[in-house]
Amino acid sequence: MSEEQNSKDRCREDISAAHDIRARIPSLVGKVVSQYDKDGRLHHIGPEPIPSRQAIIDIIYKTVPVLFPGFFSGKRIDEINAQYYLGEEITELFEMITLQIQHAIRHDCIRFNRACIRCEERSQEISLKFIEEIPRLQEILSKDVRAAFEGDPASRHFDEIIFCYPGLFAVAVYRVAHWLHTNDVPLIPRIMTEYAHSRTGIDIHPGVAIGDSFFIDHGTGVVIGETTVIGNRVRLYQGVTLGALSLSKDECPLLRDKKRHPTIEDDVIIYANATILGGKTVIGARSVVGGNVWLTESVPPDTSVFLKKPELVMKNK
Repeated sequence: MSEEQNSKDRCREDISAAHDIRARIPSLVGKVVSQYDKDGRLHHIGPEPIPSRQAIIDIIYKTVPVLFPGFFSGKRIDEINAQYYLGEEITELFEMITLQIQHAIRHDCIRFNRACIRCEERSQEISLKFIEEIPRLQEILSKDVRAAFEGDPASRHFDEIIFCYPGLFAVAVYRVAHWLHTNDVPLIPRIMTEYAHSRTGIDIHPGVAIGDSFFIDHGTGVVIGETTVIGNRVRLYQGVTLGALSLSKDECPLLRDKKRHPTIEDDVIIYANATILGGKTVIGARSVVGGNVWLTESVPPDTSVFLKKPELVMKNK
């Protein structure tokens, strides 16, 4: 038999073997389907719609340029075209967010067998209220930008902060998500803040209550839990945790809607890698918490909390 014929036979054998392997896939798929969680916790197979994570990320990148016009648009905006440009962008934003809110509300209604609350009409009402809220969000964020400028001597001007600071991006996404959260929009706020978390390393739950002029310097590793309350003019540095005390499995359901995270009053500064835990823990106004401090008890106003300085040893080789 020639070399050419041997080569052809091998090719046919390879094709046949590959076909036989692929033919096993349907039975394997059947096994995967049969193992889906019977309570529906690990899959979403059914007629009800579900919000699109990618669409919600797109909404973030549609909203941020509206909150900071001209910075992220990709085109020049001036007094001639501003009305036209923002009108088009805001109209698109309204349509995008309405659809995702409708999916989120309808998902809850059907999946959890809740009473109908007019999903389509309700989503349009919330979206319109959100558009109405944009000027107030811009006002709040302008104070956050100023707080960053005044709190960081490395910043040269507001433009640098808006363009570059991950803390501002995380806070801007949080402010949008928090408004949606307080208006009872399910799922979407958490998708938004977790996306900002994945991009910046800053984890702010949308349920957190944060006052004006908030600044996170550097930011990587910051964690702010759901029931945290933060006053005005508070500054955090990288690695700060405002968290809950560890709970047993039996305790979790009892505390799910209770205050589990600390309260930080006005004008507090918390330095890098400090950890403050517990729903009854209050850091009083104008206090300073030093780096690497671990706190599970309250601190009175006007208090400085620091670790005792460790002894530094230097030896000549």
